[in-house]
Amino acid sequence: QVQLVESGGGVVPPGGSLRLSCAASGFAFSSNYMYWIRQAPGQGLEWVSVIHPTGGATAYADSVKGRLITSRDNSRNTLYLQINDLKPEDTGLYYCATGAYLFWGQGTQVTVSS
Repeated sequence: QVQLVESGGGVVPPGGSLRLSCAASGFAFSSNYMYWIRQAPGQGLEWVSVIHPTGGATAYADSVKGRLITSRDNSRNTLYLQINDLKPEDTGLYYCATGAYLFWGQGTQVTVSS
């Protein structure tokens, strides 16, 4: 069955960086768009980014453009999200998803705090 497992979250001071990973299994990873979505404490879901199956195209929410980079390694069935210049408003649970948002991981927590 489809499995998505995020990792790489943690507590980071403002201005720091993190790289999140999403290990995928149970489906044709290299044929599917992949998404990152986040949820701040007490807030709704916020779409963050999408990446084409080949990795050749990406799109980002305006709120994160220029600081976040999504990439993928189809040989490792892994999706990545590089977050630079972390801000307190980046705090939240970060999910990867696929299959037109039908399948989600359990999320990884990012906390930006000094």
